[in-house]
Amino acid sequence: MKTAHDLVAAAKETIKEIPVAAADDAIQQADLLVDVREPDEYHTGHISGAINIPRGLLEFKFSNDEALNSRDLNIVLYCKNSGRAALSAKSLAEMGYLHVLSITGGIEAWQAADKPVVTPSLPSFD
Repeated sequence: MKTAHDLVAAAKETIKEIPVAAADDAIQQADLLVDVREPDEYHTGHISGAINIPRGLLEFKFSNDEALNSRDLNIVLYCKNSGRAALSAKSLAEMGYLHVLSITGGIEAWQAADKPVVTPSLPSFD
């Protein structure tokens, strides 16, 4: 029986991962930067310009949103530490998307490299 770790390891053998050091350039060239974490994780801090499409909704969102139909989109994905992003990248490749990258180490590696993170704040009612 395969574990989640086995599935992630298998996905990482077939996808393109980029190190954090190369992520800035990839993000600048991307049509879409996608944080595949859950909304509560996204709201604790995310990479500037990222949209949140949770891993569990990814295939449905890409299938049903006309703006995401082009298989030539340059897509960069990330999650907490790269497992969900790897599975997401594999799924998108299987759906025919041609230019999908995953950030190695996810937002944890991003933050460890002292890269900026956007942390939304609630409006003040004072």
